[in-house]
Amino acid sequence: MTAFTASTDSRSSAVPTPDAPTALDVGRAGEDLIADLLARSGWSVRDRNWRPAPGPGRPRGELDIVAERGGVVTVFEVKTRSGADFGHPCEAVGAEKLRRLHVLARAWAREHRDPRVPTVDVVAVHWPRDASPRVEHVGSIGWL
Repeated sequence: MTAFTASTDSRSSAVPTPDAPTALDVGRAGEDLIADLLARSGWSVRDRNWRPAPGPGRPRGELDIVAERGGVVTVFEVKTRSGADFGHPCEAVGAEKLRRLHVLARAWAREHRDPRVPTVDVVAVHWPRDASPRVEHVGSIGWL
């Protein structure tokens, strides 16, 4: 089930700058694009780049986007690539990363006093420098 429309507008303000964007620039642009697509598709973006408060026994890491629609809270892990040099974006989400995302999702719910357990989705953004982005949404990723 697709959570949002994957069509994009090449005039989007999230497009990386043409002068050799860094991997961080490309990643941030992908997250901006997905947050915008989610909002335009009826999702309420609750958090971006959320990190738990530091402390003993607390998980470390970051959630790219936490959004809600229809009573469901979902964590969106956004992986953006401008080329195929490093493989498919989803290849960057292995078993350990997935486990950490689920732990962080539960920490987010606890910190926000939200009794729901967020689902975890992965969004792959293929964004060649000379073309419009293509989005693939992989929904409700469970534990591996």
